[in-house]
This record gives sequence, C-alpha cells and structure tokens, in this order.
Amino acid sequence: MKLVIDVRMINASGIGRYLKNVLPGIVSEFSQVVVLGNKDEIVQFEWASKVEIVNFNAKIYSVKEQILYPFLIPRCDVFWSPHFNFPFLPFRAKKRVVTIHDVFHLSGKFPISLIIKKYAYLLYKNAVWKADLIFTVSEFSKAEIIKHTLANPNKIKVTHCGVDLSFFRVKNIEENLQLPREYILYVGNVKPHKNLITLLKAYSILPQKFKSKCKLVIVGKKEGFMTQDDQLEYYIKKNDLEKNVVFTGHINDISLPQYYQNCSLFVFPSLYEGFGLPILEALAAKTTVLASNCASLPEIGGEAVYYFDPTNHIELAQKIKRYVNSTNTNPEMSKKSEIQLKKFTWEKTIENHLEGFVSIK
Repeated sequence: MKLVIDVRMINASGIGRYLKNVLPGIVSEFSQVVVLGNKDEIVQFEWASKVEIVNFNAKIYSVKEQILYPFLIPRCDVFWSPHFNFPFLPFRAKKRVVTIHDVFHLSGKFPISLIIKKYAYLLYKNAVWKADLIFTVSEFSKAEIIKHTLANPNKIKVTHCGVDLSFFRVKNIEENLQLPREYILYVGNVKPHKNLITLLKAYSILPQKFKSKCKLVIVGKKEGFMTQDDQLEYYIKKNDLEKNVVFTGHINDISLPQYYQNCSLFVFPSLYEGFGLPILEALAAKTTVLASNCASLPEIGGEAVYYFDPTNHIELAQKIKRYVNSTNTNPEMSKKSEIQLKKFTWEKTIENHLEGFVSIK
C-alpha cells in the first residue's frame, strides 16, 4: 500500500507530539510512504530516510493549501490528514483518512469570530463527509464530532494518544535550567478554553506566605488568542502577582520532563479538551495532578487524578493547598496512576492506527 501523509504540523505542540510518536511505527509498516511538509524539518527525523518527501509549505487553513493539495498529493492507496484541514478539491487517493482531535471551534462555548467559525464548520463537514475513516482521540471527542457534524458513527475509530514513561522519568538535568525551589505547574497555551484565568484567580487568593514560597510556572507559548494574553497580563498586574507567576515561553522537549518532575503540583484547569495529554505526562513523571472535571479529562485521568469544578476558583484554591507536595505521600494514588498509564501507550496508538488503515483497504 502507498500511504501519503500531510506532516506540516510535525513541530506543532499537540498534533506535533502525536505525529512524532506515531509516525515511526506507521512508516515502518507501509511499503511506500510519501510525506508532505517542510523538507528541512522532516529530514531531522530518523524515519525520514524511509519516505519520499514532497515539499509543501503552505500555511495551515489557507486558501493556498487547498489550491495546491490536488497537485501535490500523488496517486496513492491512502491519504491521511492528521488534522481537520482536509482537501476540498478532488485528489488521487483510493481511500481517505482524517484525524479530528476535537471540534472546539463548533462547541459554541467560547468566543470565536463568525468568519472563523463558518470556515471551521466547512472544513469539519468536508472532512467527515469525504473521509472513509475518522480517527479521534477520545470517546468525548467522538460524541462531540457526531453531535456537531452528524458524522456517521461507524466511520469513527477512537485511538487514544499515549505517553512515553521512560522519557518523562529520566533525570536529564540541564545546568542552565533555573527552576523555583517549589512551584505549581501548568503546561499548555493561553487560549481562552485553557481557563488559565481561573487558575490565576485561585492562586491570587492563596496566602501571601504560600505564594512567596510556591511560584506558579506556566510552560508554553505566551502568545495569546483573541487578546487572552492581555487579559492574563492585566490580571497579574492588578493583583500584584508579577513576582509569583513565571511564563517560560516555549521550551524544548528535552527540558519538559524536568518541569514535571520537580513541581509541587500539576494543575490543568481546561474547559474543553479532546484528550489532555499533559495529564498523562505529569502522571508519567510521578507528579500529583489536579484537573478540571470537564470534557475528556476524567476519561484520560481516571481515578489517578484529583478533580475540581473549573468554574469555581475558590474550590481550586482549597484543593491546591490540600494536594500541593503530596506526590510522595499517597501510595494508593501512585498505584492508580500506574494502572491508568498502562492504558495509554504509543504502541497501542500505533496498533490502532494500523488496524484502521487495514479496515478500509
């Protein structure tokens, strides 16, 4: 079988992590693989020598990508788009596969411009209508896709993401990495649905002595989405939190485990997630996790995570005080964590993808 994959998002945060972990296993199982993307980025990966690279640098969601797709996608048995920006125009593939991680744009719970929402709706509908197989990352996302796009449930295959235990447990100390002695950790971006404002409100009402001792570290790109970064900046300044809240900006993958391993508590306050991979990464690093009880997060965290109402910053503040520095004091939660992590391996993710590809042969 000849497989063609659009890998332009290989270095994006969530989808990039997904691609980096599943591509090695998938590439090795196909007789011929063609990838579309930035050649200079792709050649950095070990599996690059096994694939044919078609240079494709058009911006995601752009009109240009849609115009170029039919000319750049070669004749193939299977075309796979790992995101919902699926080709509108006809192209030469016997079977078509798409991964839809979530339908955040269609949820109606967050402020999105009418133009963006309408274009997103067209892309989602195009993808679910044309695809022979739809991968998604949770039962929650499957239900959301059906609800908002009326997709055929029989075409949707849930393939959970995984986590590399060894990567998040290796103590790879970087000398130039200066972490606070004690800190609460958040990993992700600052988009509105990530609900960082509730975490900031909870942190701000904690005793000053607590905040002086235990910082709040936010790992990820600080550039916002629809002025969310301005809102966060304003709140931090207004509540005199500038000395207590640390924005790291984007960090490399090698440094990430150290942030998880050394934190006093990991908090994930998101209102909408298709999967919530940082929860598993924190558990893999043997860190206590406090997460929102919304969307897919209880599905991913199971009984290994403590939950809170993400609309109640007072409850969150109380639970931060209760669970901070509790990582090594609760053997029952540690056992539950190990059981939960066994459900989510990249090997299982790859196996489920391969089963999906075979099913549409």
